[in-house]
Amino acid sequence: MELPHLLPWLALPAAFILDTLLGDPRWLPHPIRWMGKAIELFEPLFRRWFANEQVAGGVFAATLILGCWGVSFTLVSLAYGFNLLVGFVVETILLFYCLSARSLTQAAMDIHESLLEGEVDNARSQVAMIVGRDVSQYQADDIARATVETVAENSVDGVISPLFFAALGGAPLALAYKMVNTLDSMVGYKNERYLHFGRIAARIDDVANFIPARIAVVCIALLSRLVPRGSMRAALRTAWKEGKNHASPNAGYPEAAFAGALGVEMGGPNIYHGQLVEKPYIGKGLNRITLIHIPRAYQLMYYTAVFCTLLAAGLRLITL
Repeated sequence: MELPHLLPWLALPAAFILDTLLGDPRWLPHPIRWMGKAIELFEPLFRRWFANEQVAGGVFAATLILGCWGVSFTLVSLAYGFNLLVGFVVETILLFYCLSARSLTQAAMDIHESLLEGEVDNARSQVAMIVGRDVSQYQADDIARATVETVAENSVDGVISPLFFAALGGAPLALAYKMVNTLDSMVGYKNERYLHFGRIAARIDDVANFIPARIAVVCIALLSRLVPRGSMRAALRTAWKEGKNHASPNAGYPEAAFAGALGVEMGGPNIYHGQLVEKPYIGKGLNRITLIHIPRAYQLMYYTAVFCTLLAAGLRLITL
Protein backbone atom coordinates (compact mmCIF):
# COMPACT_ATOMS: atom_id res chain seq x y z
CA MET A 1 0.00 0.00 0.00
CA GLU A 2 1.45 3.39 -1.03
CA LEU A 3 2.14 6.09 1.55
CA PRO A 4 -0.65 8.47 0.39
CA HIS A 5 -3.22 5.73 0.97
CA LEU A 6 -1.77 5.10 4.43
CA LEU A 7 -2.38 8.68 5.57
CA PRO A 8 -5.85 7.97 7.08
CA TRP A 9 -4.23 5.18 9.09
CA LEU A 10 -1.30 7.38 10.17
CA ALA A 11 -3.72 10.04 11.44
CA LEU A 12 -4.49 8.01 14.56
CA PRO A 13 -0.93 7.48 15.86
CA ALA A 14 -0.08 11.04 14.76
CA ALA A 15 -2.97 12.35 16.87
CA PHE A 16 -1.74 10.39 19.90
CA ILE A 17 1.77 11.80 19.46
CA LEU A 18 0.28 15.29 19.21
CA ASP A 19 -1.67 14.71 22.41
CA THR A 20 1.51 13.52 24.12
CA LEU A 21 3.35 16.66 23.04
CA LEU A 22 0.64 19.29 23.58
CA GLY A 23 -1.95 17.90 25.97
CA ASP A 24 -4.90 20.29 26.19
CA PRO A 25 -3.62 23.88 25.80
CA ARG A 26 -6.25 26.34 27.02
CA TRP A 27 -5.36 28.81 24.26
CA LEU A 28 -6.46 26.41 21.51
CA PRO A 29 -10.12 26.37 20.35
CA HIS A 30 -11.58 23.04 21.43
CA PRO A 31 -14.52 21.15 19.85
CA ILE A 32 -15.46 19.62 23.20
CA ARG A 33 -16.09 23.09 24.61
CA TRP A 34 -18.19 23.86 21.52
CA MET A 35 -20.17 20.70 22.21
CA GLY A 36 -20.85 21.94 25.73
CA LYS A 37 -22.06 25.28 24.41
CA ALA A 38 -24.30 23.52 21.87
CA ILE A 39 -25.84 21.42 24.64
CA GLU A 40 -26.54 24.55 26.72
CA LEU A 41 -28.00 26.33 23.69
CA PHE A 42 -30.31 23.59 22.43
CA GLU A 43 -31.55 22.10 25.71
CA PRO A 44 -34.20 24.79 26.39
CA LEU A 45 -35.35 24.65 22.75
CA PHE A 46 -36.02 20.90 22.83
CA ARG A 47 -37.72 21.23 26.20
CA ARG A 48 -40.12 23.73 24.63
CA TRP A 49 -40.68 21.71 21.45
CA PHE A 50 -41.64 18.44 23.20
CA ALA A 51 -44.00 18.19 26.17
CA ASN A 52 -42.72 14.78 27.24
CA GLU A 53 -39.32 15.23 28.93
CA GLN A 54 -37.97 11.82 27.98
CA VAL A 55 -38.96 12.25 24.33
CA ALA A 56 -37.47 15.76 24.35
CA GLY A 57 -34.21 14.45 25.82
CA GLY A 58 -34.04 11.54 23.40
CA VAL A 59 -34.56 13.67 20.29
CA PHE A 60 -32.17 16.27 21.71
CA ALA A 61 -29.41 13.68 22.24
CA ALA A 62 -29.93 12.00 18.86
CA THR A 63 -29.91 15.34 17.03
CA LEU A 64 -26.68 16.52 18.62
CA ILE A 65 -24.86 13.19 18.19
CA LEU A 66 -25.89 12.74 14.56
CA GLY A 67 -25.29 16.42 13.86
CA CYS A 68 -21.79 16.20 15.30
CA TRP A 69 -21.03 13.13 13.19
CA GLY A 70 -22.49 14.76 10.07
CA VAL A 71 -20.49 17.99 10.40
CA SER A 72 -17.28 16.05 11.15
CA PHE A 73 -17.84 13.60 8.29
CA THR A 74 -18.46 16.44 5.84
CA LEU A 75 -15.35 18.33 6.98
CA VAL A 76 -13.08 15.28 6.80
CA SER A 77 -14.52 14.17 3.43
CA LEU A 78 -14.04 17.61 1.92
CA ALA A 79 -10.49 17.79 3.26
CA TYR A 80 -9.52 14.40 1.81
CA GLY A 81 -11.33 15.22 -1.42
CA PHE A 82 -9.29 18.39 -1.78
CA ASN A 83 -5.94 16.79 -1.01
CA LEU A 84 -4.85 13.64 0.86
CA LEU A 85 -2.28 15.55 2.91
CA VAL A 86 -4.83 18.20 3.87
CA GLY A 87 -7.25 15.43 4.86
CA PHE A 88 -4.55 13.80 6.97
CA VAL A 89 -3.82 17.06 8.80
CA VAL A 90 -7.51 17.81 9.43
CA GLU A 91 -8.29 14.30 10.66
CA THR A 92 -5.17 14.23 12.86
CA ILE A 93 -6.18 17.50 14.53
CA LEU A 94 -9.77 16.34 15.08
CA LEU A 95 -8.58 13.03 16.57
CA PHE A 96 -6.11 14.91 18.76
CA TYR A 97 -9.02 16.81 20.29
CA CYS A 98 -10.69 13.49 21.18
CA LEU A 99 -7.79 12.21 23.31
CA SER A 100 -6.89 13.29 26.84
CA ALA A 101 -4.09 10.95 27.94
CA ARG A 102 -1.61 13.80 28.40
CA SER A 103 -4.01 16.08 30.28
CA LEU A 104 -5.08 13.25 32.58
CA THR A 105 -1.45 12.33 33.21
CA GLN A 106 -0.47 15.96 33.79
CA ALA A 107 -3.29 16.49 36.29
CA ALA A 108 -2.20 13.43 38.28
CA MET A 109 1.48 14.47 38.12
CA ASP A 110 0.68 17.96 39.39
CA ILE A 111 -1.27 16.58 42.34
CA HIS A 112 1.53 14.12 43.08
CA GLU A 113 4.11 16.91 43.05
CA SER A 114 2.01 19.09 45.38
CA LEU A 115 1.62 16.22 47.83
CA LEU A 116 5.36 15.44 47.66
CA GLU A 117 6.08 19.04 48.63
CA GLY A 118 3.57 18.91 51.48
CA GLU A 119 1.21 21.40 49.81
CA VAL A 120 -1.99 19.61 50.78
CA ASP A 121 -4.23 22.65 50.28
CA ASN A 122 -2.92 23.12 46.75
CA ALA A 123 -3.34 19.41 45.99
CA ARG A 124 -6.90 19.57 47.32
CA SER A 125 -7.69 22.45 44.96
CA GLN A 126 -6.15 20.55 42.05
CA VAL A 127 -8.07 17.34 42.70
CA ALA A 128 -11.32 19.31 43.06
CA MET A 129 -10.92 20.28 39.38
CA ILE A 130 -10.97 16.66 38.14
CA VAL A 131 -13.51 14.96 40.44
CA GLY A 132 -17.19 15.57 41.14
CA ARG A 133 -17.10 14.71 44.84
CA ASP A 134 -16.73 17.03 47.84
CA VAL A 135 -13.01 17.06 48.73
CA SER A 136 -13.05 19.96 51.19
CA GLN A 137 -12.11 17.72 54.12
CA TYR A 138 -9.66 15.49 52.24
CA GLN A 139 -6.17 14.92 53.59
CA ALA A 140 -3.15 13.59 51.67
CA ASP A 141 -4.21 9.93 51.44
CA ASP A 142 -7.80 10.89 50.52
CA ILE A 143 -6.47 13.10 47.73
CA ALA A 144 -4.22 10.30 46.49
CA ARG A 145 -7.20 7.90 46.46
CA ALA A 146 -9.39 10.34 44.51
CA THR A 147 -6.58 10.91 41.99
CA VAL A 148 -5.94 7.22 41.36
CA GLU A 149 -9.66 6.49 41.06
CA THR A 150 -10.10 9.32 38.54
CA VAL A 151 -7.17 8.13 36.42
CA ALA A 152 -8.63 4.61 36.42
CA GLU A 153 -12.18 5.62 35.57
CA ASN A 154 -11.28 8.23 32.94
CA SER A 155 -8.87 5.91 31.13
CA VAL A 156 -11.89 4.65 29.17
CA ASP A 157 -13.83 7.76 28.17
CA GLY A 158 -10.69 9.86 27.84
CA VAL A 159 -8.54 7.44 25.86
CA ILE A 160 -9.75 3.92 25.10
CA SER A 161 -13.28 4.65 23.86
CA PRO A 162 -12.20 7.47 21.50
CA LEU A 163 -9.50 5.17 20.09
CA PHE A 164 -12.05 2.37 19.67
CA PHE A 165 -14.46 4.56 17.70
CA ALA A 166 -11.64 6.16 15.72
CA ALA A 167 -10.57 2.67 14.64
CA LEU A 168 -14.11 1.93 13.44
CA GLY A 169 -15.00 5.24 11.80
CA GLY A 170 -12.14 7.71 11.96
CA ALA A 171 -12.44 11.21 13.40
CA PRO A 172 -16.20 11.60 12.67
CA LEU A 173 -17.17 8.60 14.80
CA ALA A 174 -14.67 9.52 17.53
CA LEU A 175 -16.13 13.03 17.73
CA ALA A 176 -19.66 11.63 17.79
CA TYR A 177 -18.55 9.54 20.78
CA LYS A 178 -17.19 12.67 22.49
CA MET A 179 -20.60 14.28 22.03
CA VAL A 180 -22.17 11.20 23.65
CA ASN A 181 -19.75 11.51 26.55
CA THR A 182 -20.25 15.26 26.90
CA LEU A 183 -24.02 14.85 26.90
CA ASP A 184 -23.78 12.27 29.67
CA SER A 185 -21.54 14.52 31.75
CA MET A 186 -23.93 17.47 31.39
CA VAL A 187 -27.44 15.99 31.37
CA GLY A 188 -27.03 12.37 32.47
CA TYR A 189 -27.85 13.02 36.12
CA LYS A 190 -30.48 11.33 38.25
CA ASN A 191 -31.74 14.55 39.77
CA GLU A 192 -35.05 16.38 39.44
CA ARG A 193 -33.97 18.37 36.39
CA TYR A 194 -32.47 15.53 34.34
CA LEU A 195 -33.99 12.30 35.63
CA HIS A 196 -36.24 12.02 32.57
CA PHE A 197 -34.68 14.48 30.13
CA GLY A 198 -31.18 13.00 30.41
CA ARG A 199 -32.14 9.33 30.69
CA ILE A 200 -31.66 8.42 27.01
CA ALA A 201 -28.37 10.35 26.79
CA ALA A 202 -27.10 8.37 29.79
CA ARG A 203 -28.22 5.07 28.23
CA ILE A 204 -26.48 5.91 24.94
CA ASP A 205 -23.28 6.57 26.88
CA ASP A 206 -23.66 3.20 28.65
CA VAL A 207 -24.03 1.41 25.31
CA ALA A 208 -21.13 3.30 23.71
CA ASN A 209 -18.72 2.42 26.51
CA PHE A 210 -19.81 -1.19 26.98
CA ILE A 211 -17.24 -2.83 24.67
CA PRO A 212 -14.35 -0.38 25.28
CA ALA A 213 -14.67 -0.78 29.06
CA ARG A 214 -14.21 -4.53 28.74
CA ILE A 215 -11.41 -4.23 26.22
CA ALA A 216 -9.76 -1.93 28.76
CA VAL A 217 -9.67 -4.70 31.35
CA VAL A 218 -7.59 -6.97 29.12
CA CYS A 219 -5.25 -4.16 28.07
CA ILE A 220 -4.76 -2.90 31.64
CA ALA A 221 -4.01 -6.44 32.80
CA LEU A 222 -1.51 -7.04 30.00
CA LEU A 223 0.35 -3.80 30.72
CA SER A 224 0.21 -4.09 34.52
CA ARG A 225 3.57 -5.84 34.73
CA LEU A 226 5.28 -2.71 33.46
CA VAL A 227 4.54 -0.85 36.71
CA PRO A 228 6.15 -1.65 40.08
CA ARG A 229 4.43 -4.62 41.77
CA GLY A 230 1.78 -4.76 39.03
CA SER A 231 -0.17 -8.00 38.82
CA MET A 232 -1.89 -9.19 35.64
CA ARG A 233 -3.63 -12.04 37.42
CA ALA A 234 -4.98 -9.80 40.17
CA ALA A 235 -6.17 -7.24 37.60
CA LEU A 236 -8.19 -9.85 35.73
CA ARG A 237 -9.50 -11.52 38.89
CA THR A 238 -10.62 -8.26 40.52
CA ALA A 239 -12.27 -7.01 37.32
CA TRP A 240 -14.12 -10.32 36.90
CA LYS A 241 -15.34 -10.48 40.50
CA GLU A 242 -15.90 -6.80 41.33
CA GLY A 243 -16.26 -4.92 38.04
CA LYS A 244 -20.03 -4.88 38.47
CA ASN A 245 -19.75 -3.23 41.91
CA HIS A 246 -20.39 0.25 40.53
CA ALA A 247 -23.45 2.35 39.73
CA SER A 248 -22.26 2.50 36.13
CA PRO A 249 -22.44 -0.72 34.08
CA ASN A 250 -19.02 0.14 32.64
CA ALA A 251 -16.90 2.32 34.92
CA GLY A 252 -16.40 -0.41 37.51
CA TYR A 253 -14.48 -2.69 35.15
CA PRO A 254 -11.43 -0.52 34.40
CA GLU A 255 -11.48 0.70 38.00
CA ALA A 256 -11.45 -2.88 39.28
CA ALA A 257 -8.67 -3.79 36.83
CA PHE A 258 -6.60 -0.89 38.15
CA ALA A 259 -7.37 -1.88 41.75
CA GLY A 260 -6.18 -5.43 41.16
CA ALA A 261 -3.16 -4.43 39.08
CA LEU A 262 -1.96 -1.94 41.70
CA GLY A 263 -3.09 -3.99 44.70
CA VAL A 264 -5.24 -1.21 46.18
CA GLU A 265 -8.75 -0.66 47.46
CA MET A 266 -10.97 1.86 45.66
CA GLY A 267 -14.49 3.16 46.01
CA GLY A 268 -16.48 3.48 49.20
CA PRO A 269 -18.76 6.28 50.46
CA ASN A 270 -18.25 9.80 49.13
CA ILE A 271 -20.10 13.10 49.35
CA TYR A 272 -21.55 14.44 46.08
CA HIS A 273 -23.33 17.82 46.00
CA GLY A 274 -23.81 17.75 49.75
CA GLN A 275 -25.22 14.22 49.90
CA LEU A 276 -23.49 11.07 51.15
CA VAL A 277 -23.47 8.41 48.44
CA GLU A 278 -22.83 4.86 49.63
CA LYS A 279 -20.64 3.41 46.89
CA PRO A 280 -19.33 -0.16 47.24
CA TYR A 281 -15.64 -0.86 47.67
CA ILE A 282 -13.66 -2.32 44.78
CA GLY A 283 -10.62 -4.37 45.68
CA LYS A 284 -11.93 -4.62 49.22
CA GLY A 285 -9.26 -5.74 51.65
CA LEU A 286 -6.34 -4.70 49.44
CA ASN A 287 -3.88 -1.97 50.38
CA ARG A 288 -4.91 1.59 51.11
CA ILE A 289 -4.03 4.03 48.33
CA THR A 290 -1.12 6.30 49.23
CA LEU A 291 1.12 8.80 47.45
CA ILE A 292 3.26 6.12 45.78
CA HIS A 293 0.27 4.78 43.86
CA ILE A 294 -0.35 8.00 41.89
CA PRO A 295 2.66 7.64 39.54
CA ARG A 296 1.94 3.92 39.18
CA ALA A 297 -1.64 4.70 38.16
CA TYR A 298 -0.77 7.27 35.51
CA GLN A 299 2.07 5.09 34.20
CA LEU A 300 -0.34 2.18 33.82
CA MET A 301 -2.88 4.42 32.12
CA TYR A 302 -0.29 5.75 29.70
CA TYR A 303 1.19 2.36 28.84
CA THR A 304 -2.36 1.17 28.19
CA ALA A 305 -3.04 4.21 26.01
CA VAL A 306 0.03 3.53 23.86
CA PHE A 307 -0.92 -0.13 23.49
CA CYS A 308 -4.52 0.68 22.57
CA THR A 309 -3.35 3.27 20.04
CA LEU A 310 -1.32 0.58 18.29
CA LEU A 311 -4.31 -1.80 18.41
CA ALA A 312 -6.68 0.83 17.05
CA ALA A 313 -4.24 1.78 14.29
CA GLY A 314 -3.89 -1.87 13.33
CA LEU A 315 -7.66 -2.31 13.19
CA ARG A 316 -8.06 0.79 11.05
CA LEU A 317 -5.35 -0.39 8.67
CA ILE A 318 -7.32 -3.61 8.11
CA THR A 319 -10.49 -1.67 7.29
CA LEU A 320 -8.89 0.72 4.78
